Amino acid sequence: MNLENRVALVLGAVKGIGKGIGLALAKQGVKLALTYFDWEESLEEMKRDFAETGAECMILRINLLETDVIQGLIEKVINRFGRLDILINNIERGGWPVVHGTYIQEQWDLEMATTLRAKQWVFNAALPHLKASGNGAVINFSSIAGIVGRSGPASLIFNEGYAAANRGISLLTETWARMGAPEVRVNEIMLGIVETRHGDKTRGWGLLTDAQKQAVTDHTLLGRIGTIEDAVKAVLFIIKDAPFMTGSVLRLDGGYVLGGEKVGPMPQGIL
Repeated sequence: MNLENRVALVLGAVKGIGKGIGLALAKQGVKLALTYFDWEESLEEMKRDFAETGAECMILRINLLETDVIQGLIEKVINRFGRLDILINNIERGGWPVVHGTYIQEQWDLEMATTLRAKQWVFNAALPHLKASGNGAVINFSSIAGIVGRSGPASLIFNEGYAAANRGISLLTETWARMGAPEVRVNEIMLGIVETRHGDKTRGWGLLTDAQKQAVTDHTLLGRIGTIEDAVKAVLFIIKDAPFMTGSVLRLDGGYVLGGEKVGPMPQGIL
């Protein structure tokens, strides 16, 4: 896909992965609608960084838990840019056991509403315009929590509610790929431990002991946590260089799910 003058809606773009993706798309000539809700202290830096790219963009504060305002969000994007080609569905809560402890019902419901439900309503509102593009692309962000749950070194990192919501995202990805085809490709990036997503630039990471942190990296084949740049490169690959990919899950976890287990030497055998 040639990205010049395309229009992208990037959710959760005030910092971290969402911001990194937005900046990368801006450098590709994409016009941007960028949302945020929390992290007001990062807003001025966000405005400054995107202004420096020279890209045409609009920044919108919106609470995506209020589903009745989502249609209005999409209408603002269309009124401003006249089209929508790319949706980066990057919104989650990400409850940590080491931070939040056992969820009460209110926390569970907030997890589902943030990590799962908001994506559904945004996609529904955006789909007609993505189809009208003729070559639309959607990327859902999820977590390997949907595979590993609260187990092993991740038992302090992934809450059951977060894990359950993320397993649901993969179902949405497959369903939406069917709904969008052939005009819209829908794919998913399933993140492992990334610096701003359960990694070393988060509050929860600072609550882990050195031994607990080491256990996470020891469990990861590549021996490190991921970076924003790792996620950005995966996004650009899917959008620009994978025109035959839809309904797929790209697991970007450094091999965490495989468990850090190495292949042992081949035995001599007896025959």
